[in-house]
Amino acid sequence: MAEKVIKIKLVKSAFGRKPNQAKTLKALGLHKVNQVVSKPANEAVLGMVATVSHLVEVVEE
Repeated sequence: MAEKVIKIKLVKSAFGRKPNQAKTLKALGLHKVNQVVSKPANEAVLGMVATVSHLVEVVEE
């Protein structure tokens, strides 16, 4: 069974944010604004996205 894949785009900078939010973005592989990464839509990734939902934009494939 193939997992769903989501695309995550960084729309706001991590500069000046709480350390846990900056570390979450780094763990997702997001470093620069407008960068897009593809990740599997599992519970761990969705939880990370929820932590930084105000900084990212999610597009499901």
